[in-house]
Amino acid sequence: MSCTIRPAMTSDSSNSAKPSRSASADAPPGMAQQVFACQDELLALFETLINVMFCVKDVHGRYIEVNSAFVRRTGNASKREVIGRFAADLFIAELAERYDEQDREVFASGKPLRDQLELIRRPDGALGWYLTTKIPVSGEGDPATLIGLVSVSRDLQTPSEENIALESLQSVVRHVRERLAQPIRVADLAEVAACSEGQLERRMRKVFGQSAQQYVLRVRVESAARMLVETKDSLADIAGACGFYDQSDFTKRFARLTNETPAQFRSNHQRMVD
Repeated sequence: MSCTIRPAMTSDSSNSAKPSRSASADAPPGMAQQVFACQDELLALFETLINVMFCVKDVHGRYIEVNSAFVRRTGNASKREVIGRFAADLFIAELAERYDEQDREVFASGKPLRDQLELIRRPDGALGWYLTTKIPVSGEGDPATLIGLVSVSRDLQTPSEENIALESLQSVVRHVRERLAQPIRVADLAEVAACSEGQLERRMRKVFGQSAQQYVLRVRVESAARMLVETKDSLADIAGACGFYDQSDFTKRFARLTNETPAQFRSNHQRMVD
Protein backbone atom coordinates (compact mmCIF):
# COMPACT_ATOMS: atom_id res chain seq x y z
CA MET A 1 0.00 0.00 0.00
CA SER A 2 1.22 3.48 -0.81
CA CYS A 3 -0.26 6.94 -1.18
CA THR A 4 -0.39 8.55 -4.60
CA ILE A 5 0.42 12.23 -4.95
CA ARG A 6 1.13 14.73 -7.67
CA PRO A 7 4.90 15.13 -8.18
CA ALA A 8 6.25 18.56 -7.40
CA MET A 9 7.34 20.66 -10.34
CA THR A 10 10.79 22.19 -9.99
CA SER A 11 13.09 24.15 -12.19
CA ASP A 12 15.13 21.07 -13.14
CA SER A 13 12.40 18.41 -12.97
CA SER A 14 12.20 18.05 -16.76
CA ASN A 15 15.74 16.67 -16.84
CA SER A 16 15.34 14.29 -13.92
CA ALA A 17 14.51 10.61 -14.11
CA LYS A 18 11.69 9.15 -12.04
CA PRO A 19 12.80 7.29 -8.89
CA SER A 20 12.00 3.59 -8.69
CA ARG A 21 10.38 1.67 -5.82
CA SER A 22 13.83 1.75 -4.23
CA ALA A 23 13.77 5.57 -4.25
CA SER A 24 16.28 6.48 -6.91
CA ALA A 25 18.67 9.30 -6.13
CA ASP A 26 17.71 10.82 -9.48
CA ALA A 27 14.47 12.22 -8.05
CA PRO A 28 13.88 15.96 -8.51
CA PRO A 29 15.91 17.70 -5.80
CA GLY A 30 13.95 20.95 -5.80
CA MET A 31 11.51 22.01 -3.15
CA ALA A 32 7.84 21.16 -3.63
CA GLN A 33 5.24 23.83 -4.16
CA GLN A 34 2.19 21.61 -4.60
CA VAL A 35 2.40 17.96 -3.59
CA PHE A 36 -1.08 16.60 -2.88
CA ALA A 37 -4.06 17.35 -5.07
CA CYS A 38 -5.86 18.34 -1.85
CA GLN A 39 -2.75 19.65 -0.14
CA ASP A 40 -4.24 22.81 1.37
CA GLU A 41 -7.16 20.91 2.88
CA LEU A 42 -4.92 18.14 4.18
CA LEU A 43 -2.48 20.53 5.84
CA ALA A 44 -5.34 22.54 7.33
CA LEU A 45 -6.63 19.32 8.89
CA PHE A 46 -3.28 18.44 10.44
CA GLU A 47 -2.87 21.98 11.74
CA THR A 48 -5.86 21.33 14.03
CA LEU A 49 -4.21 18.28 15.61
CA ILE A 50 -1.91 19.79 18.21
CA ASN A 51 -0.71 16.39 19.50
CA VAL A 52 0.04 14.95 16.05
CA MET A 53 3.23 15.69 14.13
CA PHE A 54 2.92 15.47 10.35
CA CYS A 55 5.50 15.77 7.59
CA VAL A 56 6.12 14.95 3.94
CA LYS A 57 9.65 14.08 2.77
CA ASP A 58 11.07 13.59 -0.70
CA VAL A 59 13.29 10.64 -1.62
CA HIS A 60 16.37 12.64 -0.66
CA GLY A 61 15.08 13.06 2.90
CA ARG A 62 14.16 16.74 2.58
CA TYR A 63 11.12 17.97 4.48
CA ILE A 64 8.78 19.46 1.91
CA GLU A 65 5.70 19.91 4.11
CA VAL A 66 5.20 19.95 7.89
CA ASN A 67 2.53 21.05 10.33
CA SER A 68 3.03 23.42 13.27
CA ALA A 69 3.30 20.58 15.81
CA PHE A 70 6.30 19.26 13.86
CA VAL A 71 7.88 22.71 13.77
CA ARG A 72 7.58 22.95 17.57
CA ARG A 73 9.16 19.52 17.87
CA THR A 74 12.28 20.80 16.06
CA GLY A 75 12.60 23.83 18.33
CA ASN A 76 12.11 26.27 15.44
CA ALA A 77 9.59 29.08 15.22
CA SER A 78 8.29 28.77 11.67
CA LYS A 79 7.84 26.31 8.82
CA ARG A 80 10.23 28.39 6.75
CA GLU A 81 13.04 27.25 9.06
CA VAL A 82 12.19 23.58 8.49
CA ILE A 83 11.05 23.19 4.86
CA GLY A 84 13.88 22.07 2.58
CA ARG A 85 16.09 20.82 5.40
CA PHE A 86 17.11 17.30 6.42
CA ALA A 87 16.71 15.38 9.69
CA ALA A 88 20.42 15.86 10.36
CA ASP A 89 19.90 19.65 10.22
CA LEU A 90 17.12 19.57 12.80
CA PHE A 91 17.81 16.75 15.28
CA ILE A 92 20.71 15.29 17.22
CA ALA A 93 22.77 12.72 15.33
CA GLU A 94 21.23 9.68 17.05
CA LEU A 95 17.68 10.78 16.29
CA ALA A 96 18.47 11.81 12.72
CA GLU A 97 20.05 8.43 11.99
CA ARG A 98 17.04 6.64 13.46
CA TYR A 99 14.65 8.62 11.25
CA ASP A 100 16.81 8.07 8.18
CA GLU A 101 16.93 4.35 8.96
CA GLN A 102 13.14 4.23 9.05
CA ASP A 103 12.95 6.12 5.74
CA ARG A 104 15.38 3.71 4.09
CA GLU A 105 13.27 0.78 5.24
CA VAL A 106 10.12 2.33 3.74
CA PHE A 107 11.81 3.14 0.43
CA ALA A 108 13.49 -0.27 0.19
CA SER A 109 10.32 -2.26 0.86
CA GLY A 110 7.77 0.09 -0.67
CA LYS A 111 5.56 -0.74 2.31
CA PRO A 112 4.30 1.34 5.25
CA LEU A 113 6.12 1.29 8.58
CA ARG A 114 3.41 1.33 11.22
CA ASP A 115 3.12 2.06 14.93
CA GLN A 116 6.79 2.51 15.78
CA LEU A 117 6.96 3.24 19.52
CA GLU A 118 9.35 6.10 20.29
CA LEU A 119 10.28 8.14 23.34
CA ILE A 120 10.58 11.76 22.19
CA ARG A 121 11.30 14.96 24.09
CA ARG A 122 8.31 17.30 23.86
CA PRO A 123 8.71 21.07 23.28
CA ASP A 124 8.36 21.67 27.04
CA GLY A 125 11.34 19.40 27.71
CA ALA A 126 9.34 16.48 29.10
CA LEU A 127 9.78 13.01 27.62
CA GLY A 128 6.71 11.59 25.92
CA TRP A 129 5.73 8.43 24.08
CA TYR A 130 4.76 8.62 20.42
CA LEU A 131 3.56 6.14 17.80
CA THR A 132 4.98 6.86 14.36
CA THR A 133 3.68 5.61 11.01
CA LYS A 134 5.39 6.26 7.67
CA ILE A 135 3.74 5.55 4.30
CA PRO A 136 5.49 5.55 0.90
CA VAL A 137 4.22 7.98 -1.72
CA SER A 138 3.91 7.12 -5.43
CA GLY A 139 3.86 9.42 -8.42
CA GLU A 140 0.49 10.17 -9.98
CA GLY A 141 -0.55 7.37 -12.31
CA ASP A 142 2.64 5.41 -11.61
CA PRO A 143 2.39 3.28 -8.44
CA ALA A 144 5.75 1.67 -9.20
CA THR A 145 7.56 4.97 -8.74
CA LEU A 146 8.20 6.33 -5.24
CA ILE A 147 8.70 10.07 -4.90
CA GLY A 148 8.61 10.45 -1.12
CA LEU A 149 6.83 9.49 2.08
CA VAL A 150 4.37 10.90 4.58
CA SER A 151 4.86 10.51 8.32
CA VAL A 152 2.55 10.93 11.29
CA SER A 153 3.65 10.76 14.94
CA ARG A 154 0.90 10.69 17.57
CA ASP A 155 1.53 11.77 21.16
CA LEU A 156 0.44 8.97 23.51
CA GLN A 157 -0.56 11.17 26.39
CA THR A 158 -1.04 9.44 29.73
CA PRO A 159 -4.71 8.45 30.05
CA SER A 160 -6.74 9.53 33.04
CA GLU A 161 -7.56 7.13 35.85
CA GLU A 162 -11.19 7.52 34.84
CA ASN A 163 -10.55 6.27 31.32
CA ILE A 164 -8.50 3.36 32.64
CA ALA A 165 -11.35 2.46 35.00
CA LEU A 166 -13.99 2.73 32.27
CA GLU A 167 -12.25 0.02 30.27
CA SER A 168 -11.60 -2.13 33.39
CA LEU A 169 -7.83 -1.98 32.93
CA GLN A 170 -6.83 -1.11 36.51
CA SER A 171 -5.99 -4.76 37.19
CA VAL A 172 -3.84 -4.92 34.06
CA VAL A 173 -1.90 -1.78 35.01
CA ARG A 174 -1.39 -3.10 38.52
CA HIS A 175 -0.33 -6.55 37.29
CA VAL A 176 2.32 -5.09 34.96
CA ARG A 177 3.80 -2.80 37.61
CA GLU A 178 3.83 -5.44 40.35
CA ARG A 179 5.41 -8.12 38.13
CA LEU A 180 7.70 -5.97 36.04
CA ALA A 181 10.76 -8.11 36.79
CA GLN A 182 9.02 -11.21 35.44
CA PRO A 183 8.06 -12.30 31.92
CA ILE A 184 4.60 -10.93 31.08
CA ARG A 185 2.48 -12.52 28.36
CA VAL A 186 -0.52 -10.97 26.66
CA ALA A 187 -2.48 -14.11 27.57
CA ASP A 188 -1.72 -13.45 31.25
CA LEU A 189 -2.95 -9.86 30.96
CA ALA A 190 -6.13 -10.99 29.24
CA GLU A 191 -6.77 -13.44 32.06
CA VAL A 192 -6.24 -10.68 34.63
CA ALA A 193 -8.68 -8.46 32.73
CA ALA A 194 -11.17 -11.34 32.45
CA CYS A 195 -11.50 -10.99 28.69
CA SER A 196 -10.15 -12.46 25.46
CA GLU A 197 -6.81 -11.35 24.03
CA GLY A 198 -8.64 -9.63 21.19
CA GLN A 199 -10.85 -7.70 23.59
CA LEU A 200 -7.83 -6.73 25.66
CA GLU A 201 -5.97 -5.42 22.60
CA ARG A 202 -8.96 -3.28 21.61
CA ARG A 203 -9.25 -1.85 25.13
CA MET A 204 -5.51 -1.15 25.35
CA ARG A 205 -5.49 0.69 22.02
CA LYS A 206 -8.56 2.68 23.00
CA VAL A 207 -7.09 3.85 26.32
CA PHE A 208 -3.31 3.82 25.80
CA GLY A 209 -3.14 4.05 22.01
CA GLN A 210 -0.88 1.02 21.81
CA SER A 211 -0.89 -2.75 21.95
CA ALA A 212 -0.56 -4.72 25.20
CA GLN A 213 3.03 -5.69 24.35
CA GLN A 214 3.93 -2.09 23.56
CA TYR A 215 2.42 -1.00 26.88
CA VAL A 216 4.53 -3.52 28.82
CA LEU A 217 7.70 -2.35 27.04
CA ARG A 218 6.72 1.26 27.70
CA VAL A 219 6.41 0.61 31.45
CA ARG A 220 9.73 -1.28 31.51
CA VAL A 221 11.56 1.58 29.78
CA GLU A 222 9.88 4.28 31.92
CA SER A 223 10.82 2.42 35.10
CA ALA A 224 14.37 1.91 33.89
CA ALA A 225 14.70 5.59 32.97
CA ARG A 226 13.52 6.59 36.43
CA MET A 227 16.00 4.22 38.11
CA LEU A 228 18.85 5.48 35.93
CA VAL A 229 18.27 9.03 37.14
CA GLU A 230 17.18 8.44 40.74
CA THR A 231 19.47 5.56 41.80
CA LYS A 232 23.06 4.43 41.48
CA ASP A 233 22.07 0.83 40.73
CA SER A 234 24.17 -0.95 38.12
CA LEU A 235 22.82 -1.35 34.61
CA ALA A 236 22.61 -5.11 35.15
CA ASP A 237 20.51 -4.64 38.31
CA ILE A 238 18.20 -2.17 36.55
CA ALA A 239 17.83 -4.57 33.62
CA GLY A 240 16.77 -7.35 35.97
CA ALA A 241 14.43 -5.17 38.04
CA CYS A 242 12.63 -3.95 34.91
CA GLY A 243 12.24 -7.35 33.28
CA PHE A 244 14.79 -7.22 30.49
CA TYR A 245 16.49 -10.49 29.58
CA ASP A 246 19.96 -9.18 30.42
CA GLN A 247 22.02 -5.99 30.26
CA SER A 248 22.63 -6.38 26.53
CA ASP A 249 18.91 -6.75 25.82
CA PHE A 250 18.22 -3.74 28.06
CA THR A 251 20.78 -1.58 26.27
CA LYS A 252 19.53 -2.50 22.80
CA ARG A 253 15.84 -1.96 23.54
CA PHE A 254 16.38 1.19 25.58
CA ALA A 255 18.62 2.79 22.94
CA ARG A 256 16.23 1.93 20.13
CA LEU A 257 13.38 3.73 21.87
CA THR A 258 15.23 6.68 23.42
CA ASN A 259 18.16 7.06 20.98
CA GLU A 260 20.51 7.00 23.96
CA THR A 261 22.21 4.07 25.65
CA PRO A 262 21.29 3.64 29.33
CA ALA A 263 24.73 5.00 30.29
CA GLN A 264 24.28 8.08 28.07
CA PHE A 265 20.77 8.65 29.38
CA ARG A 266 21.99 8.44 32.99
CA SER A 267 24.86 10.83 32.36
CA ASN A 268 22.76 13.40 30.51
CA HIS A 269 19.75 13.36 32.79
CA GLN A 270 21.55 13.21 36.11
CA ARG A 271 23.51 16.24 34.94
CA MET A 272 20.23 18.01 34.24
CA VAL A 273 18.95 17.13 37.72
CA ASP A 274 22.16 18.32 39.34
